[in-house]
Amino acid sequence: MRKSVITALMLLVLGASAQTYETQYRRPINDVMQDVAKRFDVKFRFDSDVDTAGVMLTYADFRIRPYSLEQTLDNICKNLDWNWWKQNGNLYRIKRYEYPRRHEDEGRQMLDYLAAKYHHVQDWEARRTVLKKEVRERLQIDAFLDSCVKDAKPILSKIRKHDGYTTQNICIELTPGQHLFGTIYTSLKKGKKPLIVCPDGHWPSRYRDDEQQRLATLARMGAVCVDFDLYGCGQSAEEVGDHRTARAHIFQAACGLKLLDYMLTNRKDIDLTRVAANGGSGGGTHTVLLALLDDRITASAPVVHVASHFDGGCPCESGMPVQLAGGGTCEAELAAIIAPKPLLLVSDGGDWTSSNPQLEYPFIQRIFGFYDAKDKVRHIHLPDERHDFGANKRQAVYDFFADIFALDRTMIDESKVTIEPEEIMQTKL
Repeated sequence: MRKSVITALMLLVLGASAQTYETQYRRPINDVMQDVAKRFDVKFRFDSDVDTAGVMLTYADFRIRPYSLEQTLDNICKNLDWNWWKQNGNLYRIKRYEYPRRHEDEGRQMLDYLAAKYHHVQDWEARRTVLKKEVRERLQIDAFLDSCVKDAKPILSKIRKHDGYTTQNICIELTPGQHLFGTIYTSLKKGKKPLIVCPDGHWPSRYRDDEQQRLATLARMGAVCVDFDLYGCGQSAEEVGDHRTARAHIFQAACGLKLLDYMLTNRKDIDLTRVAANGGSGGGTHTVLLALLDDRITASAPVVHVASHFDGGCPCESGMPVQLAGGGTCEAELAAIIAPKPLLLVSDGGDWTSSNPQLEYPFIQRIFGFYDAKDKVRHIHLPDERHDFGANKRQAVYDFFADIFALDRTMIDESKVTIEPEEIMQTKL
């Protein structure tokens, strides 16, 4: 009796072990990835925060699709909250999952899904109304504006005169102890001038050469331009410890709105019919957002930003869940909200905007077509360039505003711009 009981128990244990093995087929993830690399003749680079030590992958060999490396990586990575990204050549990068970043094919599917929602202008305008309402709500911008310092008087520096334009620092207290810091570039031309609000991107700071060149050149051409620090960057870093917070998303949107309020209310030299937003990268995010939030914007020029598969890799662009508005949206649809007012897209072959010629531009063109205004959306693609605000991208901006705001092309000469040192462009509090 005792022997039979022991035998039964052993069989039960062995059966359980076999069942566990046969139903899970675990293997170390490092071994699996080595096999995948050999099978598809590729290499993998793991980000430092992707810890593979001791990680076992269930049903490991069943996740491999011999006909598709991409599907194989999807099956492996999604089980571990990772994602894969193709780099140059046969190198693939393995990263932790990022909620604002998707693959290009997912962007294509998103645009197809959204395009099926509207077939004429009435459908689109109903969709646009929902998006504008829900983006405001999800951003919580109205509650933030209500919390701002009331009747805050701006601090303005002395005006500095240059060749064809002037510069002046501006500082406005938004919330107690936290300020908007910016610089106003004003044309010396007589008469009413267009206003261009220029949110900054994630390059070193708004004091950098290419931003001064762009804003000063536009001013020399006849405009008034104003930029401002990213939250927690530049002079704002003296007041804010961390830029990468959801508060940055709200604060930077509020900066654009507050500057619009001030410039349109207190400056008598601004033409209210010519008001634009223009920024690159993260500044492109806030260009799109400013045009969506404020109908006083009459033209928009987001540079190296708009994509259907990327919402911006920083909390100042995606920290508040505006992309969930309307049951789900993307930057291409949000950028189209300005239709039929003029819109410029500038893209390149070296970042996420490389898909613009095939995906985002045709999608946006279709929406402008509802208004018989396809000519109001312009796309400049620079396939051999990378993610920056280089000379060709700035030239695209100059050409766009020269056309729609009747600016003076003869004043396009960046060598005439005075590059001011950082300390001069800061406000003494």
